[in-house]
Amino acid sequence: MSPAPGQDRTTARGPDRRRIRRLAQETFGFESLRAGQEDAIRSAAAGRDTLAVLPTGWGKSAIYQLAALLIPGPTVVVSPLIALQRDQVDALEDADMGAAAANSHVRGAARRQAFADFSSGDLEFLFLSPEQLARDDVVAEVAAAHPSLFVVDEAHCISAWGHDFRPDYLRLGEVVEAVGRPPVLALTATASPPVRQEIVERLGLCDPEVVVRGFDRPNIALAVRRFVGDGDQRAAVLDDTAAAEGPGIVYVATRRHAEEVAGALSERGVGAAHYHGGMAAGERNAVHSAFVADDLRVVVATTAFGMGIDKPNVRFVHHHDVADSLDSYYQEIGRGGRDGRPAAAVLYYRPEDLGLRRFFASSGLSDDELEGLAQEDAAEVEERHRRIEQSRVEMMQAYAEARTCRRRLLLGYFGERLDEPCGNCDVCRSGTGGNGGGVVGGEPFPLLSRVSHPSWGEGQVMGYEGDVVTVFFDRVGYKTLSLPLVEEAGLLE
Repeated sequence: MSPAPGQDRTTARGPDRRRIRRLAQETFGFESLRAGQEDAIRSAAAGRDTLAVLPTGWGKSAIYQLAALLIPGPTVVVSPLIALQRDQVDALEDADMGAAAANSHVRGAARRQAFADFSSGDLEFLFLSPEQLARDDVVAEVAAAHPSLFVVDEAHCISAWGHDFRPDYLRLGEVVEAVGRPPVLALTATASPPVRQEIVERLGLCDPEVVVRGFDRPNIALAVRRFVGDGDQRAAVLDDTAAAEGPGIVYVATRRHAEEVAGALSERGVGAAHYHGGMAAGERNAVHSAFVADDLRVVVATTAFGMGIDKPNVRFVHHHDVADSLDSYYQEIGRGGRDGRPAAAVLYYRPEDLGLRRFFASSGLSDDELEGLAQEDAAEVEERHRRIEQSRVEMMQAYAEARTCRRRLLLGYFGERLDEPCGNCDVCRSGTGGNGGGVVGGEPFPLLSRVSHPSWGEGQVMGYEGDVVTVFFDRVGYKTLSLPLVEEAGLLE
């Protein structure tokens, strides 16, 4: 039996490790590779389907770039953001590696030339959006080039139960088959074990190598500040942000909040700008570029801001509003401290704010997401979606209201164990972190093991916090259960 997705395994035979390190040094000037990079490169270069889950700033782009150089033939890179494609193409061109994007912002003649160069072997990397691969003519052109590697960046977007689902990703499994079934390399910075399982299934990965590394970011200090009134909450965000060493990001739930908070910071003399999906593309690009260039101290943004940010010196990430899930929260705070220096992640929390998140979680799926399903099946899928999204909000609440080490709870959500208190969260610093949530008498069900509940069906053990076990059930999402009750009533087996 093969290991469950999310568990590391023996890496497939591939290029000699010394050859990989030498290529990394010669091509990009890397003195060393980070944990997980080398294993993922070696697996993909050996022709094995690979899923790499590595934190933001860990160098996921270098994985596909180095793997591609070790494999004869061209490489397709599916990337969801045009700005991210542009940055990656520029970086590859600077390294004298042929790359081009053929997205909707590229003029017709240039797009045709990109496909022609890709087909003739004059182009190593072709960047496409998932929306383009919904077109039969684009898929046919890619197939004609006989790609040797198919890269899916931001692979968590394929999970209907993930925090950033994009319907066009659902077609990628079929696209892989249509272009000749080259090895697939899927990359993401955030995927809990259930999402990893869905990535593997929906992309049709065959006996994949699953590389998971570095979820713990110990240089990021975690904290939650709790409030009753929204006025006190807003004042604290403004005071702390104005006083904090920058640059930094303030995340908000709505476009109105983004504009209000950025305006209030500007009135205090802080170099701040807002960023949200309602702005024109040129305005968004200008804010993004100014922040990356250190011309802006603070960006106040909705979740539209983040994917593809390559900025190592973000010193704080403040959440004016509670995130919709720990998946989103982890990815957003992971944009801080990518240079390894200390950074702060502070959540400004009012329990009432969860009402907005529960409202969004209760909304139905779009017609695109339900396309092709029979009416009864669609109703069942929608109801499952609501239950799981609601359960994600409850896990976010559990983090915000935790009385033991927050980092241990956060890592447990992603299936990683932290046996001792982290010492770098507000609970630990207050001296109330206890033993870090260790289970008295041991853990009756191994981490990531499969269990069954009489009412909720099959599930996977995600973590322990004191005498509570968290399980992700396939049909109803995350549930926290009292271990004494579980053992007394035999609720899990």
